Amino acid sequence: MDRGLRDLKREATAKALAQAAFELARERGLSGFVTADVVEIAGYSRRTFANHFSCKEEAVAAVAFGRVDDASASLAALPADLPLLDALLVLMREQFTTDTLVKMRELMGMARQYPTLEPYVLAVQQRMRHTAQELLESVAGDRYPAVYVPLLFGAVYGAVMAALEGTLDVHLDGESDRAPASMDYGAFLDITFDYLRHGL
Repeated sequence: MDRGLRDLKREATAKALAQAAFELARERGLSGFVTADVVEIAGYSRRTFANHFSCKEEAVAAVAFGRVDDASASLAALPADLPLLDALLVLMREQFTTDTLVKMRELMGMARQYPTLEPYVLAVQQRMRHTAQELLESVAGDRYPAVYVPLLFGAVYGAVMAALEGTLDVHLDGESDRAPASMDYGAFLDITFDYLRHGL
């Protein structure tokens, strides 16, 4: 999907505001800053902030959403007859990068500490899931039964969420406080997809 300069500029502005809000939340805690601090650091006006986000919580949570266009481009370049499971693995590696997942883990920790953030974090997770599933459905076309895509994606997404929430001991690059015996994210994806290929 081709995007115009205006869309790219709008996206860059939203990312800059979200990153500034996220960094402030990291440094000061959610209650330690206001919207005026975000726009000052990002170099935009309060009006610009209001055009993108309803509140600082929404801006903080938005930092985790991204790489949709990278994932879309990668999927478009795949062979048309590639098995859907292999296409899903490409999607997971492109959209759910370790950087994105580290931020999601941080956001989930912040949401436990600051309950006003939680609905915005959940909204970002839902948006990422729906966007990824739509991309996968576009790749699947009519090659599979209608129920197959949501079931397959739900299984993988559920596994990723288990890793994010700590149900599975998965280590993400950039984290220094994980146990030495924990599994790295790449190995986790390989094992997950191996189970899906050969049965649980």
